[in-house]
Amino acid sequence: MDPEQLLPDSLLERLRGRAAEYDEQNSFFTEDLEELSAAGYLLLFVPESDGGAGLGLEAAVRCQRRLATAAPATALAVNMHLVWTGVARVLADRGDTSLDYVLQEAAAGEIFAFGNSEAGNDSVLFDSLTEATPLPDGSYSFKGTKIFTSLSPAWTRLGIFGKDAAARDGEGELVHGFIRRDTAGYRTLEDWNTLGMRASQSNTTVLEGANVPRERIFRKLPVGPNADPLIFAIFACFETLLAAVYAGIGERALVLAVEAAKRRTSFKNGGRSLAQDPDIRWKVAEAALAMDALYPQLSLVARDVDTLADHGSQWFPKLVGVKLRATETARTVVDLAIRISGGSSYFRGSELERLYRDVLAGMFHPSDDESAHNTVANAWLGPLEDRGSTGH
Repeated sequence: MDPEQLLPDSLLERLRGRAAEYDEQNSFFTEDLEELSAAGYLLLFVPESDGGAGLGLEAAVRCQRRLATAAPATALAVNMHLVWTGVARVLADRGDTSLDYVLQEAAAGEIFAFGNSEAGNDSVLFDSLTEATPLPDGSYSFKGTKIFTSLSPAWTRLGIFGKDAAARDGEGELVHGFIRRDTAGYRTLEDWNTLGMRASQSNTTVLEGANVPRERIFRKLPVGPNADPLIFAIFACFETLLAAVYAGIGERALVLAVEAAKRRTSFKNGGRSLAQDPDIRWKVAEAALAMDALYPQLSLVARDVDTLADHGSQWFPKLVGVKLRATETARTVVDLAIRISGGSSYFRGSELERLYRDVLAGMFHPSDDESAHNTVANAWLGPLEDRGSTGH
């Protein structure tokens, strides 16, 4: 199924038409979510036999890129639902059915959100500041604070994880599970007042003993890096779908830059279009060249996930690399678009002004610049040596 079928131009224009108001009012994209749900967009990864689109990651990336050209904050928040359904799909493709119920519940209308991020936890999925306490019936009680919980007003299933510090002879164990909207023991703070991506309403979630029943605990992993398929699936879906959103922002910024260059005129050059100005033409070409380099990388990485390609130790460098390339490229292209468009883009209400604020969020998503470079360096050069053992 082509992205244009799931996201026809008419729907995109309605989403684009609401984006500025959501941003101005710092409000959730309620109408967008209703329309996307009705169109079956939340079922991208759900098998056709269950009423979904049955898409793989490469096709979903194209869809998210297209959605982000109209409403970046909507696309970013929808990503969190697609990450979990994508994880279930990636695992199923590899013979792991542990999260098949995620696809089944998504088909029934449940909305999944991602509640893993923690302030100050630069170990990301390899450790947690949240306490996971085992209970006699096999359930776990979770206490901790999760930040950037996109879809806060709408999720019905929230994926969380925490650490059982006493498990594995005191080495600790990371426990993953889902809570329901009606679960007791959590609070959602209305603290999302940010520079950009405002419609995502990625509020903080405070876990105060939220209970995950035994049947909803889907992984228990050792602390630290490991090769469990779940970790690969989360990174694969999170990084590529995130890259797709920022690729969409860059794509839209380039279109706006071209329109501005054709619309603006130069007084000193007798009213000629700025599309004839060599400096402006260079900037447009620079933006187009940057985007042209991003598209095939993003498509190929997602396709390799779909086809079960074996990149061994190079998989994580490829995943963090495409995320970093997308977010940094989008920032560059938006900046060029603003330079091309001139001072009008500096005013509130300009679409480029909003994209400029939205695109800055890319630097805060994992893997960030430092982490990505460390991952790639370790893959090519090996880990840093312990200075104490070398005598230096």
